[in-house]
Amino acid sequence: MTGRRCPWSEGVERDYRHYHDTEWGVPVHDDRTHFEFLILEGAQAGLSWAIILRKREGYRKAFADFAPQRVARFNRRSVERLVNDAGIVRNRLKIVSAIGNARAFLDIQEEFGSFENYVWRFVAGKPIVNRWRRQNQVPSTSPASDALSSDLKSRGFKFVGSTIVYAYMQATGLVNDHLVSCFRYEACQRKRRRR
Repeated sequence: MTGRRCPWSEGVERDYRHYHDTEWGVPVHDDRTHFEFLILEGAQAGLSWAIILRKREGYRKAFADFAPQRVARFNRRSVERLVNDAGIVRNRLKIVSAIGNARAFLDIQEEFGSFENYVWRFVAGKPIVNRWRRQNQVPSTSPASDALSSDLKSRGFKFVGSTIVYAYMQATGLVNDHLVSCFRYEACQRKRRRR
C-alpha cells in the first residue's frame, strides 16, 4: 500500500483497513456479491460496520455462502436456527427480511436476466465518481440511492432505506466515494474503465 487512505479506514482494526484497501468502491458485476452486500448492509442498520465485518464469515456459513436460491428456501426452522446463531446479528426482523429479500432478488434476476442488469441502470451503467476532498463532504444518501431504495421497497425488499442503499452503492462501486487523496481513488477509477 502506498499513499493515504480515507480517514474512516485509519486507526481501525486490520480487517477494516483490508476491506477499504481491496473491496470498498470496486465495481461489482457478480450477483452473489451484490446479494452478499444487500444482506450485510441490512444487518448493519443501527450497528457499526466493524461489527458486521467481524461477523462476515458467520454470515457466509449461516446464509449458504450468500446463494440467493438457497436462502430463498429458508423456512421457520431456518429462522429459529439463525436467531440462535452467535456468528451473526441475531435480530429476527433482519433475518426474516434477508430471506424475503432473497426471494425478491430472484424475482429481479428473472425479470432483468441478472441483478447486475437491474442495479446498474440506477447509475446509467457506470459508477458515479465523486471528487470529495474531505470526509465531511461525503453524503449519506443521493438521488440515485433514493430511487434505488424506492424501487427495491416497491419490489418487497426490507431494510433498504436510502442510507442503507447508499452504503451498499459505495461498497459495490456503483459510487466511488474514496477521497481524491486516497490511494484507492485512482485504483477504483481504473477498474471502472476496464468494464
